[in-house]
Amino acid sequence: MNLKAERGAATRDQLLAIATRLLAEHGYEGTSIEAVLQESGLSRGALYHHYAGKDALFEAVLEATEAGIGVKIVEAVAGITDPAEALRAGVLAWIRLAGDPVIQRIVLIDAPSVLGWERWRAMEERYSFGMLKAALRATDAIPDGFLDLHAHMLLAAINESALLVARGGERETAEAAVEEFLRRILRQP
Repeated sequence: MNLKAERGAATRDQLLAIATRLLAEHGYEGTSIEAVLQESGLSRGALYHHYAGKDALFEAVLEATEAGIGVKIVEAVAGITDPAEALRAGVLAWIRLAGDPVIQRIVLIDAPSVLGWERWRAMEERYSFGMLKAALRATDAIPDGFLDLHAHMLLAAINESALLVARGGERETAEAAVEEFLRRILRQP
């Protein structure tokens, strides 16, 4: 990689790190481009060279956050060969991750309203929702014709549990409720 490309990557990483922290602390509405610029020490031109504006910067932060969540969920299910157990472990990993203030604010609270439902759902399809459908398919518990519908319902239940955790609820209670729900839907004893 040449020096110019390295500097560009470093600038993008710096902007993402600062924007992630500010968005998590103040939310989308409470975070301004000026605050990102002030903290980064970069010019407006440098920021706009990498991101078309606040929406594009938020989307990049969300994309990086979603990718990080995906990595952690994959790590949580590594080595688990039973599909139903892998699904359970992945879902519980997501519930635990929902306690992270960055994830709470950026993924659970701001993303749907900032991106709009269709763009948010498309990103979810590439990350958590896509992983959930693949895991649910692997269990063979749901007929193919109903897989998408069941995945949507399961995601709604999981995300509601995650929101309970995000709002300061009892993580253990949310985890137990999700485990029971998964046992029932997957027809496990």
